[in-house]
Amino acid sequence: MASMSMIRQPCRGVERSLQAMPAPIRVAGRCAGKGARKTGVSLFPRRQAPMTITSALGDSLEEYLQTATSDPNLRRLMTAMSEAIRTIAYKVRTASCSSTACINTFGDEQLAVDLLADKLLFEALRYSHACKYACSEENPEPLDVGGEGFSVAFDPLDGSSIVDTNFSVGTIFGVWPGDKLKDITGRQQAAAGMGIYGPRTVYCIALAEAPGCQEFLLQDDGKWLHVKETERIEEGKIFSPGNLRATFDNAEYQKLVQHYVQEQYTLRYTGGMVPDVFQIIVKEQGVFTNVISPTTKAKLRILFEVAPLALLVEKAGGHSSADGKCISGLDVEIKQYDQRTQICFGSIKEVARFEKMLYGKSERFAKEEQLVA
Repeated sequence: MASMSMIRQPCRGVERSLQAMPAPIRVAGRCAGKGARKTGVSLFPRRQAPMTITSALGDSLEEYLQTATSDPNLRRLMTAMSEAIRTIAYKVRTASCSSTACINTFGDEQLAVDLLADKLLFEALRYSHACKYACSEENPEPLDVGGEGFSVAFDPLDGSSIVDTNFSVGTIFGVWPGDKLKDITGRQQAAAGMGIYGPRTVYCIALAEAPGCQEFLLQDDGKWLHVKETERIEEGKIFSPGNLRATFDNAEYQKLVQHYVQEQYTLRYTGGMVPDVFQIIVKEQGVFTNVISPTTKAKLRILFEVAPLALLVEKAGGHSSADGKCISGLDVEIKQYDQRTQICFGSIKEVARFEKMLYGKSERFAKEEQLVA
């Protein structure tokens, strides 16, 4: 059984790396080196003056964050989350699974992997010294973790029930400036991210003040390598229909699913929200839906899942529709920590189709659809 010092060592590594982090800099113009990409200006509201961001594929996570944000606290926090995600990936990969649970060690404890992930993330946020309050699906009431600058909400291990089947699972988190995690919207996020634990371990992040959605791949030496930047979601025929039981008594959802089948869309659905939404960003096409009905209530939490994923998808060039109101998942007002919703993520035409078929209209996309056409 691993000792507590062994389990806590990655977090001490976070602390050392954060203490050694250089002073903030601003970088404008074109980066030198193969794979350099010049990016545009973000349409998201900024807490600071607009910046011209240039990032190069092949950079480390630390190098990217230096160019993407001048806020040292945000860099510390995003680095700390990456360290926790690296440790969670190992714990998921080495978990002992039975027909009822998957467990691993946390110090002298044997914990289910979702609870273990929860503890690791809280610990990493404490070590970042950049987080005032944090809450999770496991602990929905915000806890004071002793830092300042930001507050974080996270789903520690989305899809934990399918770890034993060896499907991909993941972590989702959103970062809000200040000390509020209620009476806010997703559009106020400073950043969002997810860790994807599958054949590859990936750290996917988006910063409100920087364009695009960024993908970092975990290397054998434990470092994160910048391997992809996504800024546009094209049209394509990949669909991931969550909560299909709702088609039993939601006629509009049934018609939408029938449309996908009749038009010969390719079904790509694992039952894990992280890989099913992440594929939209990776493939740069597709649609994910999770719809309610009179007998199937909403399960997806806005604070812990929907708002962070909406920031990632929309920064990647996609769109979202939430709450049955034909609005972005970023614009739903979060009144309760456990507030839930239905959701659609995808390309502009797919989200517009979703709204038209479920609600009979999609006025907000009319001009954009014409431009796409």
